Amino acid sequence: MSDPTTDRIFADIIQKPGDFVFDERVAAVFPDMLRRSIPGYSAIINMIETLTARYAQPGSNLYDLGCSLGASSLAMLKGLKVDKCRIIGIDTSEAMIARCLKIQSHAGDRARMQFICDDICKASFNNASVVVMNFTLQFVEPAKRADLLAKIAEGMLPGGILILSEKVKFANPKVNDLLIDVYHAFKKANGYSDLEISQKRSALENVLIPETIENHSQRLLQAGFASADVWFQCFNFMSMLAVK
Repeated sequence: MSDPTTDRIFADIIQKPGDFVFDERVAAVFPDMLRRSIPGYSAIINMIETLTARYAQPGSNLYDLGCSLGASSLAMLKGLKVDKCRIIGIDTSEAMIARCLKIQSHAGDRARMQFICDDICKASFNNASVVVMNFTLQFVEPAKRADLLAKIAEGMLPGGILILSEKVKFANPKVNDLLIDVYHAFKKANGYSDLEISQKRSALENVLIPETIENHSQRLLQAGFASADVWFQCFNFMSMLAVK
């Protein structure tokens, strides 16, 4: 009998594949999907804890945008060294929020945790010292990304940070194709079949829209951040640190 927490969503042939959605089936296997699909994911989560310890300000809000099951929220909670903070996780998926509320039912003395089902493009942000978008912006419509980042920057305290993790593409077609091939080899090494890789890629084609690192950097600076630099990269996945 197969493990219900193992990602096999695309293991069988899908006759009429639709766009990828973050439904209950995805929520049930999401930790396994992340572990096997995103190189360096655990390192990014660990560093969110470290960066929170350095940048979280007393009495401020910490946001986890596109929080899914709350891994980044929990990392921020673990990293907190200051008091009277509030950690707010927001995700548009009802299935993710429902499962997140069951998993992340605890909180520490230094912060209150809150998880909300909402569209981050419609949410408001204020008094923020740490904001995390861990592989979230790539699912936002490209035309809405600049306004969202500007709104985040406007709601941040001086010296606050945005941790932005994304799948990216590269302007050089040869480099882009090479890193896609290496990434697919990574997924195969983690037990995914060629069929699973192909079908998931098709499902994500119209949903996950990657951009170049240069696009992200320029947009962050235009949004009002003083700096925006890559601190982690593995294949075509990277994380940037933007300081207000």
